[in-house]
Amino acid sequence: MAAEGCDELSGNGELEESSAMEASEVPALPPTEMSEENGSPPEAPQVSVGPDPATFCMPPATEDEEGEIPADFERLWKAAHDNPQDFTSWTELLQYCEQESHMTASRRALEAFLARYPLCYGYWKKYADLERRAGYNNKAEEVCIQGLQVIPLSVDLWIHYINLLLGTLDMNLPESPDRIRSVFEEGVSAAGLDFHSDRLWDLYVEWEKEQGNMKNAAAVLDRVLRAPTQLYNTHYDKLKEHLNGHEPKDVLSPEEYEELRAFCRQTQKAERAEQAQEEEEERPPGEEEPATPEGTDSEELMQKIREQVLIRRDNVYQDNEGEVRKRWNFEDAIKRPYFHVKPLDRVQLRAWHTYLDWEIAQLNPDTKDPQQDPDQVDTEGSEVTAKPQEETQDTAVSRDDYKVRILFERCLIACALYEEFWIRYNQYLETQSVDEARAVLRRACEVHLANKPNIHLQWATFEERHGDLTEARRVLESLEKSLPGLAVVRLRRAALERRAGQLDQSEALLREAVEESKEKPTLHAFYSIKLARLLLKLGRNPGRARGVLQEALEISPDNDKLHLNLLELEVSGDPSAEAVQECVTRALAAPLAPHTKILFSQRGLQFAEDYSNSIESVLSVYEEHQKLLKELGGTKREAENGDEETEKLMKSEDGSAVAVSAQDPPTMPHVPITTPPPPVMGADASAQAGYGGYSSWYQQPQYGSYGYQNWNYNQGYYPPS
Repeated sequence: MAAEGCDELSGNGELEESSAMEASEVPALPPTEMSEENGSPPEAPQVSVGPDPATFCMPPATEDEEGEIPADFERLWKAAHDNPQDFTSWTELLQYCEQESHMTASRRALEAFLARYPLCYGYWKKYADLERRAGYNNKAEEVCIQGLQVIPLSVDLWIHYINLLLGTLDMNLPESPDRIRSVFEEGVSAAGLDFHSDRLWDLYVEWEKEQGNMKNAAAVLDRVLRAPTQLYNTHYDKLKEHLNGHEPKDVLSPEEYEELRAFCRQTQKAERAEQAQEEEEERPPGEEEPATPEGTDSEELMQKIREQVLIRRDNVYQDNEGEVRKRWNFEDAIKRPYFHVKPLDRVQLRAWHTYLDWEIAQLNPDTKDPQQDPDQVDTEGSEVTAKPQEETQDTAVSRDDYKVRILFERCLIACALYEEFWIRYNQYLETQSVDEARAVLRRACEVHLANKPNIHLQWATFEERHGDLTEARRVLESLEKSLPGLAVVRLRRAALERRAGQLDQSEALLREAVEESKEKPTLHAFYSIKLARLLLKLGRNPGRARGVLQEALEISPDNDKLHLNLLELEVSGDPSAEAVQECVTRALAAPLAPHTKILFSQRGLQFAEDYSNSIESVLSVYEEHQKLLKELGGTKREAENGDEETEKLMKSEDGSAVAVSAQDPPTMPHVPITTPPPPVMGADASAQAGYGGYSSWYQQPQYGSYGYQNWNYNQGYYPPS
C-alpha cells in the first residue's frame, strides 16, 4: 500500500513490522522466458492523482460536554508545539489522548498532528474511528474523505472508508449500493495502478458477487487483469474460477456473449458438417441422420465460449505479466513505500530515482522492447480483438504518462521530506501543464516542506519564470516571515525587484537589511557590501556607495572585506591618491591581521607607482611600506610575492642563517628603488613577480573582487553573528 505503515507506528514513533500481507500470498518472480504479447491496455482513469491543498482543511473543533481537559494534556501539547518537528512528542500526545478517551482533547491533538503529518494514514483511520464510536458517522466520513484527498493512493484508507460506509449505510435503500459502487470506482481509479492495490480490487469483486452482480464482478476482474500489481496471477485464477462457475451469459456483457456465441456456433456448425459428411459415408443405406434441436445451446457450445473468453484474456494476461516482470526488481528494491519521519538511506533514495528514470524512459517509443518483433505486435490478438490503429499511439502515451504520475505520487509518500523528488516531479509536469506543476510546488511548500528554504526558492523562481511576479514576491515574503534572518531570501527578493526594473525597491530591501542587522556585525557588513555594489554598479553613484561602506566600517572596523571593497571602489574610479591613501591608512590602523595589513600597504604602493605625479611621493610610500615590513617581522620579498612559502631559512655550517630560495634562481642584489629588479635570464615568471604583481594576492580567493566566495550565500545558511 502506498502509505502503508503509519498505523504500525507505536506511541514513540518507532516502526513495527507490518503483517498486512502474508508471505504465502506473494507470487514468485515471473520466468524470464514468458512472452510479452500486447493485450488490451487499460485506459488511464480521468482523475486527479495528487491532492488539492486548497481542499485540505480540518473540521473546526467543537466543544462537547466532557468537562475539563485532562491534566497532562497542556504539558504534552506545549512540548509538541514548541518543537513541532519532534515526531515523538506528537505520538506521546496522541497516545495520552487515546488513553484518556477525551473527545475534545483527542480532536484537537489529531487535527494539529494531521495538519503537519497528513501522510500518516493510520491516524486518519483512528480519527474516523473516534468520530464513529462517538456516534458522529457524518464526521467520520468527512475525516476519511479529507484523508483521501491528501493520500489518494492509500489502499488501506480506501478500504477503511468503504467498510465505514458498509457499516453505516442502510443497504435496503436503493441508493446505498450505488453509493458504495461509486466509492469503489473512485478508489480503483485513484489507487488501482498501485503495485500493492490487490486487496482493494479483491474487495470490489467480492462485494459485487455478494450483490449478485456477476457481470459486474467479471468486468472488475477484466480491469484488474490489465493492472500490473503484485498479485496479478491470482486475479487471473479468480477470473477462470468465476467463468467456470457460472454460465457465460451470466458473466459476460450481452454484446460479447452474442459475438462469441455466433462465432462458436459457426465454428461448431462447420465441425458438425465435416463430421456429418464422414458419418454419411459410413452410414448404412437408407438410415437417416439423427435430428438435432434448433436454437438450443448445448453444454459443448458453452464450453467453447469459455475457451474463447480465456483465449482473449490470456493475451491480456501475458502482456500484463510482462509489465510486472519489468517492474519486479524495481519494486523489490523499495523497502519502505510508506511515510515516516526517519530518513531514508542512500540506497533507498537511489532506488526511487532509478525506478523513476526507467518509467519515464518508457514514454519514449524508441526505448520500448527493442527485442520485440514489430510484426508480432501488429498481429497479436487479431483473432478476436483488434484496436483501432488511430487510437494506439495517443492512448499508449496517455496511459504511460499516467503510470509515471502514479509512480511519482507513490515516491512522494515515502520521500515526502526530500526536496529533490518534489522538484523533479515539478520539472516533469511543467512541460505538460504549468498549473499542475505549480500545484506540486504549492503542496510541497505549504504542507510537507514548510521549513525547507530551497524548495520555496524554487517555487519563487518558477513563478518568476512564468511571469507571475506577484506570486513570486508573495512566496519569498512568506518564506522570510517563517524563517527570519535568512540572508539568501533577502538577496533573492532584492534580485527579483532588480530584474523587474524596480531598482529603488531593490535598494530599499537591502538598506532595510542593513539597518536591521546592526546588532550582527558580520551580517551587517555582508549586506553593506551588497548595497554598495548595487549603488556603484547599477546606480552609478560611487558617493553613496562610499558612504555605505564607511558607515559599515564604523561598526566593523576589523572586517577586512569592507576595507578591501572600499579600496577597490577608490581604485576603480577616478584615480585619487588622497582617497586611496586614506583607505590604506584606515586599514593599517584597523585591528587587522599582519599579513592583511602588508597586502593593503602593497596595494597602496602599487597605486602610487601607477598614478603618482612625483618620485618623491612614490619614495615616501615605499619607505612607509618598508617600515611596516620591519614592524610586522616580514621580509620585502614575502610582501612582494604574497607567498610566505617561497623561501626557506637554511642553517649554514657555522650556524649563520642564510636565505635560500627553494625554487627560484638567484636574483640581482637588492637596490632601494621603486621599480622591480630587471628580469634574470632563465628565471620563470613566478620569480619575477615582485611587488608589482599585486594581482597574484588580490585574486586569491580570500581577497577576490568583493570577497563573495567566502559568504556562500547561495547555500541558504544563516551567516554567523
